Amino acid sequence: MGKVIAIANQKGGVGKTTTAMNLAASLAVLEFKTLVIDADPQANTTSGLGHDPKEIDTSIYECMVDGTDIESIILKTEIENLDLIPSHIDLVGAEVEMINLDNREEKMKGVIAKIRQNYDFVIIDCSPSLGLITINALTAADSVIIPVQCEYFALEGLGKLLNTIKIIQTRLNPELEIEGILLTMYDVRLRLSNQVVDEVKMHFKNLVFETIIPRNVRLSESPSFGLPVIAFDAEGKGAMAYLNLASEIASKNGKMKVN
Repeated sequence: MGKVIAIANQKGGVGKTTTAMNLAASLAVLEFKTLVIDADPQANTTSGLGHDPKEIDTSIYECMVDGTDIESIILKTEIENLDLIPSHIDLVGAEVEMINLDNREEKMKGVIAKIRQNYDFVIIDCSPSLGLITINALTAADSVIIPVQCEYFALEGLGKLLNTIKIIQTRLNPELEIEGILLTMYDVRLRLSNQVVDEVKMHFKNLVFETIIPRNVRLSESPSFGLPVIAFDAEGKGAMAYLNLASEIASKNGKMKVN
């Protein structure tokens, strides 16, 4: 059964989508069969992997609300071993439509259960909120990666997210673990970046990934070309950082490929 990992933080601009698409692509390059699910109405992972959200007719939304067959909406990407479940703007309405459904927090879990055996990893890009879709993602996930930017207010809102995770562990998904806290947008030249790294490691110790994602122009540019950074600038610092993260996660989960 594939491991399901949600990328979540209700704070915007911390690198969730960048991490979702580039971690998924890096796992695929390491020859793990990987699925990335775009669960954000902004659909940036969908466009960042080369698909126009305006041309998407069916998404994870229809699977959760209408019971559409998930296998019928899986899209291929430019990266071998990497598939995509797209999003579109209608996902905004899913939370309203799901309010009166039975087991509304477990709709995504039921959808993913149908295809997770086909993958080594399933990565979910969550929206920047703690709404019903994000709760669905955390209920469906085995673990969660929390991106934290190396900037002022880095720890702002983190306590609220960790409290939400505790509530989900208690009421909906007792198996949910924190895969790790991922430091992003790191600039080695800035004293503040280094202070944030020290502060986060002091507070969360072994929960913090060894890999730190640098602030990198190529990481910012690649989505506009519909490509993950590993297909855009394979030898750059951004691509190497996400490959290192993918290796760290694969090793932690006992899934390293033997050549």
